[in-house]
This record gives sequence, structure tokens and C-alpha cells, in this order.
Amino acid sequence: MQIQDLHLLLSVARLGSFAAAARQANLDPSSVSRSISSLEADLGFRLFQRSTRRLSLTEAGRTYCGRIEPLLEELAAASEQAMVTRQSAAGRLRMTASVAYGERCLVPLLPRFRSAFPKIQLELLLTDRQVDLVEDTIDLAVRHGPAMRGDLITVKLHPVRYRVCASPDYLKRCGLPPTPKDLTQHDCVRIDLPEFRDTWHFRDANGAAEQVPITGSLLLSSALSLRSCTLAGLGPSLLADWLVAADIEQGGLVDLFPEWRAAASSFDSAIWLLYPSRHYLPVRVRMTIDFLRQYLNCNLNN
Repeated sequence: MQIQDLHLLLSVARLGSFAAAARQANLDPSSVSRSISSLEADLGFRLFQRSTRRLSLTEAGRTYCGRIEPLLEELAAASEQAMVTRQSAAGRLRMTASVAYGERCLVPLLPRFRSAFPKIQLELLLTDRQVDLVEDTIDLAVRHGPAMRGDLITVKLHPVRYRVCASPDYLKRCGLPPTPKDLTQHDCVRIDLPEFRDTWHFRDANGAAEQVPITGSLLLSSALSLRSCTLAGLGPSLLADWLVAADIEQGGLVDLFPEWRAAASSFDSAIWLLYPSRHYLPVRVRMTIDFLRQYLNCNLNN
């Protein structure tokens, strides 16, 4: 019985198929099947119920996996503590984020990250699709929105405030809307997401909230494109502070309603770090989480 076979067993149980576990481990599916069969022969009981449609753990298999998973985690932790210190975090780390957040907030930190952790081999996947952390072997994911729910561990990086912005050139041509409800008279630039597309939400200093229907002739799929079009004077848009704070400070954009809170749906939006739920985290992952919490909060609060 090999430790690698036990890791394959847990991977098959988590992913629900030999083929998915084989892809994750870069192995042939037949070799994964043989490893599981060999384990079953050594143990003397079936680990999985097999059918043409599904693969599921037997009761004995669930009990066995539940007992060996923390043991394998402890073994990995002991090995890493013996080889790596906090000052020399090493190995491959796969992280994903949206294209806009990655370009604006993560990529500028890479020189500092490389200097701090020269032995970490970082793979940064920037995509606007929802990546499956387990299926795609992702160590850390950066996500936007209200408090996250589910089986993943979540760490709050920083709150997000949305602002309705327009360029000075646009305001010269079309005028400054006095109140949020006056946006109905403007050709807004919108992003093609359900909660952003048709209605924007506002809350005044006294807590009174209102919904404003939004229309516009330009609908975009990219937050970076949305910012570019707003800077070019094509209309007002709803943009996150991490994306446009510098533009507002430098005068490229104007916050139309600085006394109001704006949102697509929830006023309690934030940027979160997500990672698969497990007791043991490699040193490189723990150190990366600490690094991002320190420098993203620092950069956004300055």
C-alpha cells in the first residue's frame, strides 16, 4: 500500500470519478482504477460502488476515507515543517482572480511577492469564469460579492464601495445629474451582469434607499472596458472603488454622488479569498494569504 494510492483514493472520492482524478494527477484513468482495485484487495473490502452512471463510496469506504484524510494531512504537515521554514516558503501555488481585479490589484504586487517568496512558483489564472477550485487544483481564489457561503474557507480581504462615475468631458456635454434618479435621463455605460444591467441601488446619509432604473446603448462584458469607456466620455457607469479610486483622485473621473452609497444589489460587498476546506494548509498558501491581507489593505487604504 503506497501513500500515493491513498491520495488517489481521496481524490476519486472528492471528484466522483476515476477520469477526473486521473486528469488532476496527470495519470492514465486505467492506472487510477488499478490503484483503487489494489487498495481494495489489500484492505479486503470495497471502497466504491461502481455503475455505468455513477461512482460512490461504500459505507466502509466513507469510514476509511474519513479516518485517513487527517492522517495524510498530518503527514504532509510534518514533511513540510521538516523541509521548509516560514522564511523559505516554496513550491507551486495556483491562484485565480477576475481579469480586472488581477490586472489592477494583483499584478502590481508581483515584484514585491517575488522578492518576498523567491521559491514560490506562482501560477496566476486571470479569468471571469467561475473556476472550480477542486477540479482545477486551485489553492486560492479571489472573489467579489457579499459574504460567501458554501464548503470553502473564506477570508475577507477588504470591503468594496461602488461609485457612479463619469468623465469631466461627458459632464461638460451632458451636465451633472443632481440626484441618482436623474440618471434615467442619461445614456449609461453598463456591464453585462444581471445585477448591474438594469437597476442601480442608492442609499443616502440617513439610510434611505432607492432603486433607479438604468438604460444605455452600450453594454460591455469586461470591467476594464467599462472603465476605459467611462474615461473616454461615453457615459456614467457603476464602478468599484479598487478599479477607479486613482482615476477619481487624479481627475480623470468624477464621483457623481459622493454623499450616497451606490451598489448593484448589496451594499455590503467585499473582496474575499477562498480556499478548499482542510485542516492543513501548506506554508506557501498561509504566507500568501498573509501577504495579500497586508498589502491589499495597505494599498487600498492609502
